[in-house]
Amino acid sequence: MAMENNQTREMLADLIWLNAVIATELIQVTENTSAILRNAPPPASCITEHNELRATALAIAEKYRKASALGKHLHAHQ
Repeated sequence: MAMENNQTREMLADLIWLNAVIATELIQVTENTSAILRNAPPPASCITEHNELRATALAIAEKYRKASALGKHLHAHQ
């Protein structure tokens, strides 16, 4: 039973981390698409809000996977 609980915890941590990656990449795709369609950067208010959303997703991901490259990757986006 303890092994099953550890496997379940590990699986949930993997899923949480993966969802954070997907969320942050989707934000980036949205910004890129907006910039292409507008032929200009997204509005400053959107970029500010997106950065806040990225930070929240990163905090959640790092709660379960501290040693991932997600933080470094996200800082390269900005």
